[in-house]
Amino acid sequence: GYEARPYFGDDFYIASNPPFGAVFTYYLKEELKTLKKARREREKEAEEEGEPYAHPSWDELRTEDREEETKILLVVRDADGEIVRRLTGPTTAGIHRVAWDLRFPSSEPVRLATAERHPWEDPPRGPMVLPGEYSVRLYKVVTGEETELAGPQKVTARPLGLPTLPAEDREALSEFLRKAARLQRAVLGAVRVAGETQTRLDYLKQALLETPGAEEKLGAQLRDMQTRLLDLRVELTGDPTLRERAAATPRSISERVWRIVGGQWTSSSAPTKTNEEAYEIAGRAFAPVLTGLRELVERDLPAFEQELEKAHAPWTPGRVPRWTME
Repeated sequence: GYEARPYFGDDFYIASNPPFGAVFTYYLKEELKTLKKARREREKEAEEEGEPYAHPSWDELRTEDREEETKILLVVRDADGEIVRRLTGPTTAGIHRVAWDLRFPSSEPVRLATAERHPWEDPPRGPMVLPGEYSVRLYKVVTGEETELAGPQKVTARPLGLPTLPAEDREALSEFLRKAARLQRAVLGAVRVAGETQTRLDYLKQALLETPGAEEKLGAQLRDMQTRLLDLRVELTGDPTLRERAAATPRSISERVWRIVGGQWTSSSAPTKTNEEAYEIAGRAFAPVLTGLRELVERDLPAFEQELEKAHAPWTPGRVPRWTME
């Protein structure tokens, strides 16, 4: 049934499992309010009592519009004092509980909104931490200022002793997971950069058509960058020409990384030989791809955009226009 009830409907009673990991409980006597919410409550109280109230100035309203949202932060540190995880919690008054899943943060690209996922898809998450002593401190963030409220509270992570094939060397397992997470961060970031660069090239291609003063050589330069980017994306995510025709497709760098994540992120066993080899193969293949991508994005693309700017091309994403009164 995965996380909820995708198949059985109401035929079987199903309740959510309690949160996994260390559950932190905290109490807030009063809600953490933004300047805007506090002002509106004061105005409402004055209105109900028939009392006058001062309208905010433009500067006060501008400050409210630019204010960061209030936050409750729970900061988890290891025995050496290094930050392992930052969690957020409710800011309303009362008792609240926040669970730490005993994992490092996810290495996947940042998302500003929660993406909808299928029930069988795992949420973004990092590798498990080592058993041992940890601590957590409670902070509030109001108007961008962080203030400690409580802590440290000690947390002990202990293995349950249930694995059939537990890793004999947990330190070595943790080191492999951490370096695999670093590779995942870089590879997935490169995939996103390649996609964004493709969008920039598409805009530049159209801008080139709409720029009468552009030199002819710019078209050849643009086609060269397009070809180089497509070749890099084949290495990163696979060959779409083969895939769309159901042909045998060599395993891409990102596929090898996802195989490691899928096999090790939920396992307490030692890394398999297959996953160790996958890391070595993916790492060796990724190094020249990353170099080629950086040369394209950080050197050649900005230089091309500067040439278009000199030719007074229409604006395109990633390019700051130049202008003078003369």
